[in-house]
Amino acid sequence: MALYVSPGFSRAADAHLRLALMFKARRHWGAAAVHFRRARLAPHQDATFTRLELSFHAAHLLEARGLRKAARDAYERLLKEPQLSSTLKADVCRQLGWMYHRCASLGEPAARARAAIWCLQRAVVAEPESGAGLYLLGRCFAAQGKVHDAFIAYRNSVEKSEGNADTWCSIGVLYQQQNQPMDALQAYICAVQLDKGHSAAWTNLGSLYESCSMARDAFACYNNGGARATLASAPLRQRLAFLRAHLAHAPVPSVTGKRRSLPSIEEAWNLPISAEMSSRAPKAAPPPYPGAGASTPSTPATGAGPAAPKRDEPTPLTHHQLQTLQYLQRNSHNLSPQQQALMQQLLSQYRLSQAARARAVAKNEGNCASGDSAESLAEDLLKKFSDSQPDIKKEPTTKSPLSVNSSDAVLGGRQPVVKLEPLKTDPLKPVSFHIGMSAKQIMDSCKDNAGPPTSWSVLGDGCGPPEPPGVPPPRLSAEQLAPPAPFVYVESKRDAFSPQLQDFCLKHPIAVVRGLTAALKLDLGLFSTKTLVEAWPDHAVEVRTQLMQSADENWDASGRRRVWACASHRSHTTVRKYAQYQAGSFQDSLREERERGAAPAHSAGALSDSDGRESGSGPAKRRRTARMLRFGTNVDLSDERKWRPQLTELQKLPAFARVASAANMLSHVGHVILGMNTVQLYMKVPGSRTPGHQENNNFCSININIGPGDCEWFGVPDAYWGGVRELCDRHGLSYLHGSWWPDPDELRAHGVPVYRFTQRPGDLVWVNAGCVHWVQATGWCNNIAWNVGPLTARQYSLALERYEWNKVQNFKSIVPMVHLTWNLARNIRVSDPRLHRAMRTCLLQTLRAAAGTLQTVRARGVPVRFHGRARGEASHYCGACEREVWHALLVREHERRHVVHCLACARRASPTLQGFLCLEEHHVEELSQVYDAFTLHRPAPPLHAPAALPPTPTPTPTPTPD
Repeated sequence: MALYVSPGFSRAADAHLRLALMFKARRHWGAAAVHFRRARLAPHQDATFTRLELSFHAAHLLEARGLRKAARDAYERLLKEPQLSSTLKADVCRQLGWMYHRCASLGEPAARARAAIWCLQRAVVAEPESGAGLYLLGRCFAAQGKVHDAFIAYRNSVEKSEGNADTWCSIGVLYQQQNQPMDALQAYICAVQLDKGHSAAWTNLGSLYESCSMARDAFACYNNGGARATLASAPLRQRLAFLRAHLAHAPVPSVTGKRRSLPSIEEAWNLPISAEMSSRAPKAAPPPYPGAGASTPSTPATGAGPAAPKRDEPTPLTHHQLQTLQYLQRNSHNLSPQQQALMQQLLSQYRLSQAARARAVAKNEGNCASGDSAESLAEDLLKKFSDSQPDIKKEPTTKSPLSVNSSDAVLGGRQPVVKLEPLKTDPLKPVSFHIGMSAKQIMDSCKDNAGPPTSWSVLGDGCGPPEPPGVPPPRLSAEQLAPPAPFVYVESKRDAFSPQLQDFCLKHPIAVVRGLTAALKLDLGLFSTKTLVEAWPDHAVEVRTQLMQSADENWDASGRRRVWACASHRSHTTVRKYAQYQAGSFQDSLREERERGAAPAHSAGALSDSDGRESGSGPAKRRRTARMLRFGTNVDLSDERKWRPQLTELQKLPAFARVASAANMLSHVGHVILGMNTVQLYMKVPGSRTPGHQENNNFCSININIGPGDCEWFGVPDAYWGGVRELCDRHGLSYLHGSWWPDPDELRAHGVPVYRFTQRPGDLVWVNAGCVHWVQATGWCNNIAWNVGPLTARQYSLALERYEWNKVQNFKSIVPMVHLTWNLARNIRVSDPRLHRAMRTCLLQTLRAAAGTLQTVRARGVPVRFHGRARGEASHYCGACEREVWHALLVREHERRHVVHCLACARRASPTLQGFLCLEEHHVEELSQVYDAFTLHRPAPPLHAPAALPPTPTPTPTPTPD
């Protein structure tokens, strides 16, 4: 929001970096990469981080995305930088060393082991006071069987980082491997007392007890490992099931029975541990090492046998207790034994509560599904950025009674507060602008004061950015939450061209038009796979590799949990090769059907109506039968020289559904927007998915199923898109950047209605403005699709609102709404007052912005040259923020390849705009004429109609050729 309301925000680099880190923590890789790039482009004179630190984070993003070799190269380039600080060098060496240790793709095992040890030793030398490098070094030594070296590294790590549960857990593993069960028990108890949610320590402790034939204690420890650890480990689930069955029939242990080799878990919890171990207290929650998992504490194990220690979170000290602790520490040399015991108790409670607080902050940034600890390790640099800058104002804090150093609390402690300076506005008194002003009045007013850039929103001066709507009241009934899809049957050409058909489509969020292609005698065979191969076999096809699933279920990669995240991997092929795959998939299905002794069903397939909760026999069967499929998407049919027969055939459609029409806003853009004002084709096998989305800038869309198979569609009305976004956020997914497959039952439980219907061959699906939808093929078929923009106030307003909301979300609007609005003002006459008002406001605001930009650049001595626009020239976007730049293009004068900047980004790069050149796309006189000529059109009433009837509110396009 700061970047939106203040385009010239001086801390833009910091804002982009923190957005990138947040997106990275939520695994939204694409959005994170965009913000890292924008942070790199923004000026760094006021930034709280260096460019080398930014490069480290960008390299870490490559590692988190699984691009290990690219990340390794980026880390190694950083190590060659002469200005690399010792702290950052230690971070880079730790990340690089741990990558060599765990990534098999980086070379032979022996070479990787040597490289890992070398890098981690360099990290220890670079930052000798940190225990993190020593801990990872111990892990590497232990993996190589160098027990003595590993133990020394762990002990040194304990000396540096003290209360690190990971280190104590690893020490326990070493003791257990050396057949020293009592020492291993004490180390594990240290780990779980420091971090009661440490699943690896609990699991290892359970294994230790089971090896000593202490089944009840083993069962309690396994349970304390938490639900996440249990779900992630099939062997652990098997052990729990076995122990549960064993304990159900086992006799109650006798007190006078055979002596046990280890104390029970309750006894071990309360046993005095050696002074060396008990003196180690937690400073903050460390990042979990791979495979440990920082699980949140679960309920203690119940049932027969000794209960596990209670796992309630420790309560923080009261103010009185803190004062008492402070007093006892000041007089520690004169305390009685009772006072010393009280001091130790309060100190232990304080440290445990601090660790619990830190875990609460860090629990959502634990290791990912692949066991990657690197993500949380890198995030801690944010603290170091603020500590190392002298110009940041810090909030005064009261020193705690324990005098804990501020550097001790990485996540849980209080961090310095960055005081942002007030957003700068124009000091002059703003002039009131309104749509009744003429172009001359606007330009004259702008000479005095065009207002600050924050007032140039295309929605109008004073209008804040649009926000996602909540689920509208009232609560819908069960029948209303599952409405039938609107169907209309077209029986003749006259029906196809009747205005009632367009009205029907515009009245519903989504609609199916059946029989239209037959009534118009469209030759859909022109879009069949056979015809495509014969015409252009080497034409490019984008391929998405997906998991084959039923349409109403979506499982994670393990097949155990229903999720919304819809994974797919992109690659490219040709029409010929995909046709071979499509045909081969069909033949394989026929063979499987024959082997099962059932007749093949080529149009519906086995996935058409199955319920995910009842299909198969649970996760195990799903994992065995899960197959990957390839979906051929985004086949570009825009080239009229290649696809003239296909594009000519689509001219048979009624005007409101055509790719190009005077009544289609997108036909007035003046240049190609692939997939929107051009046709795209999709080649599908059963299970091919188009994840949930709204169309770009909320434009309507047309989709025709070529056949021979069916597609299953889901749709949510535009009024409820905010509810869908809420659920995406709840599932940790980005609504705009992410790929998601909603659960219809979860949507309905949230009060969001869901349409569901089948699109048969020849059916045209109309997706109205703003409708959220997702599609899955249930048979082998091809589809063609494009966007249209009806000339209605609702369509234009929704497109403009999404244009502004995309700015807030840092998402590129591929429809240049400002350029489109000026072209519409040139080409059409509008009789709808609401549409006229919205367009006139956009024209006023952008004319004002253009005048304000020119005034700013001329005041700084920037040369202004007329550039003009070539026919068919694409609209321009800022190379830094990706917002549309209209009329006044700022480029660097001496660049070989000109990169367009908006005014805000140009001023961030150079406050005086030195070295920039301003290019004008239009003559101001021509813009003034267009603005003044755009008035509300009032068509004359028909001769046979009464004179008192009001004019029709629908827009009337001028008779320009298609």
